[in-house]
Amino acid sequence: MTPYKPDRTAGRNLGDPGMGNDLTLCRSRSSGESVADQTAAITPAPPPDAVMRAVNPIMRYLLRTPLVGGLRQQFMVLSFRGRKTGREFAVPVSARHIDGDLYALIGSVWKVNFRGGASVRVLHDGVERSMRGELVEDQAATASLFHRCAQSYGVKRAQRMMGLRFRDNRVPTLAEFTDAIEVNKLAAIRFTPA
Repeated sequence: MTPYKPDRTAGRNLGDPGMGNDLTLCRSRSSGESVADQTAAITPAPPPDAVMRAVNPIMRYLLRTPLVGGLRQQFMVLSFRGRKTGREFAVPVSARHIDGDLYALIGSVWKVNFRGGASVRVLHDGVERSMRGELVEDQAATASLFHRCAQSYGVKRAQRMMGLRFRDNRVPTLAEFTDAIEVNKLAAIRFTPA
């Protein structure tokens, strides 16, 4: 294995606009572009891992009780077994109702457990059901689901509920969601009765 060796010539190419280097951002900002012009329209903004480790067990418990009221409709707990490891997972996620179907719109690595479909127990609105979860493989369909969900929530609530950050103070376009799906590996899982 070869150790990483930085390019020592990068600093010498600053005056040549044809040469690419890490200092290009500094030059373009000084030419009048704002930082917002240089960032992606949609970026993931999940809560910190420490917060999730503390909140997830509490959410798994509370969503089984009537104590949280309306949160039982906004969130669900997915209980499933990992395909390769056989490990049991119980994951609280936001619940999305789109066209009468139940979806989880996520950016987590465990989404691959639902590729081709898998059985899952879904606790939603205080009721646990056996369902079939299937990863939506079509990127255009996934982008459309994310876009429609963001439109239904509005700008501020969409960012909070979807764990995303929008660069501009507007709901991103379908094309921007299509780019974000590919770059950030976002996914949709559709749940249907088993």
